[in-house]
Amino acid sequence: MDTIAMLPTAAPAHVLACGAFLKNRALRLDGERFAWSAQHGDLAEPEACRALDASADLLLAQGGVDAVAHDLHPDFHSTRLALALADRLGVPAIGVQHHHAHIAAVIAEQGLAEPVIGIALDGVGLGTDGQAWGGELLWVDGGASAHGWERLAHLQPIALPGGDVAAREPWRMAAAVLHALGRGDQIEARFAPTVGAQAARLLRQMLDRRLNCPTTSSAGRWFDAAAGALGLSVRQTMEAEAAIALERLAAQALAHDELRSPRAPIPPSLDPGTIVANLFDLPHDELARARAALLFHHALADGLADAAARAAHQHDCRAVVLGGGCFMNRILTERLSADLQRRGLAVHAPRSTPCGDAGLALGQAWVAACTVAQAATPQVAVALEL
Repeated sequence: MDTIAMLPTAAPAHVLACGAFLKNRALRLDGERFAWSAQHGDLAEPEACRALDASADLLLAQGGVDAVAHDLHPDFHSTRLALALADRLGVPAIGVQHHHAHIAAVIAEQGLAEPVIGIALDGVGLGTDGQAWGGELLWVDGGASAHGWERLAHLQPIALPGGDVAAREPWRMAAAVLHALGRGDQIEARFAPTVGAQAARLLRQMLDRRLNCPTTSSAGRWFDAAAGALGLSVRQTMEAEAAIALERLAAQALAHDELRSPRAPIPPSLDPGTIVANLFDLPHDELARARAALLFHHALADGLADAAARAAHQHDCRAVVLGGGCFMNRILTERLSADLQRRGLAVHAPRSTPCGDAGLALGQAWVAACTVAQAATPQVAVALEL
């Protein structure tokens, strides 16, 4: 049931990691060796939860562990399972922030010993402030010190009208951008033909009153906003459907040489709102829409590259690590990587480990192992002779 692989550097402790909520997989880490469970699917499904329980027992049957790692979200089945197992085994349960884990997975996989700048882009992960993160610029220490990290910057937060529902209905994200731009009076006219006047009017009222409109820095939701603005997706029937449609449209423009290399025609920024604003008023021309979709990718990549390069200079880092499901987007990944490399930075992305949540447990386990080792290291007092 498990897949066994080796790391270039041995972990400093034995850990069971219970993985993420989506695409859940558990992992056991023992020195240089780690073993994946089967992929269980999303933990909203009872069958997936039962499968995770069984996998955890099988992984624990291979021997004792020093800790059990889990996501910060208290309501995930994987978190509850980790807490129960740690209590049963008499070992610490160690929560690891979602995006920190994405970057740590690459640090572990590739044996990165020096501090890195991490760019973690995905749909959502609970932040240390209790907010929904997903477009993060991090500093993460390397090697056995990878439990040390800091959030340096993030994408401009965007409202989630209706909370989790907004992640399934990209038109809501597009409407949130319109509202943030001071164009809330256009929401009903623009979206009523596709979702109905009552739904559009209610959403406008929610945004006006900030009612059930938490914010998120999620890159995935910014992709949804861009797709919604272009009318590519109203409601998603599968995860990342809107983002895939946006990338597919952008790829049509890559055939035109003039759009392959220039920077987006705005100053690099971590606020994609300006470029999304331009998507609402395009002519009904497929090439114009394709170009606009490509420029969204370019603007996002350029803003992230600029911020990461400045952070690398400030923190004396020579490497940037990419992690999170948004890096399945080839246009974004290639643009960002090339820009960073032109600036003299080494770029590390997952190789054999999935960049999305299916690879998260490796990062959880590595961080937890580093945490256990640090806690076990005696504090040596040095006596100074006067």
